[in-house]
Amino acid sequence: MGRIVITQNITVDGVVEATDDWFSSAGSNPEADAALARERDASEGFLVGRRTFLDMRRGWRDLTDDTTGVTDHLNRVQKYVVSTTLTDPDWQHTEVLSGDLATDVGRVRAAPGGDVVCTGSITLCRGLLDADLVDELRLYVFPYARGAGRRLFDGTVPRTLALASADAFGNGVVRLVYRTT
Repeated sequence: MGRIVITQNITVDGVVEATDDWFSSAGSNPEADAALARERDASEGFLVGRRTFLDMRRGWRDLTDDTTGVTDHLNRVQKYVVSTTLTDPDWQHTEVLSGDLATDVGRVRAAPGGDVVCTGSITLCRGLLDADLVDELRLYVFPYARGAGRRLFDGTVPRTLALASADAFGNGVVRLVYRTT
């Protein structure tokens, strides 16, 4: 059975919206970047909503000079796109999930294999949390309080999370891993 894992860069006040005032510092710490790369490379699937998928496809699918490993990873793994309007994903190893979220993602989760990671896709992440489909949250907490912006837990069903690990990096970013209970 696979696991559904949400990985998000997030401010200390819970904002996940990628705005330039804080998000531009993502990718600037070798320790944090290495942790993200290990998690990425260990995953077997990538789960996103339509808008994030289209942005990722535009930015990564055909990139030829990528030294980060992201392009190779995304071109290799199974990708799942939650969308009721996308019909042709136009990217190898991609399945469009257009039915009931709980049913479709539940099927992905029940299949043999490793982690399927969801990143970005704020609306989808909230839906996954509300449907109790998330096994683990990996939050890279940036030392920035934005004050406003889209938040990961804004409007989601209240829940208790179990801290599995915490790591601090030299740039003030803290990686918190929570298991859902």
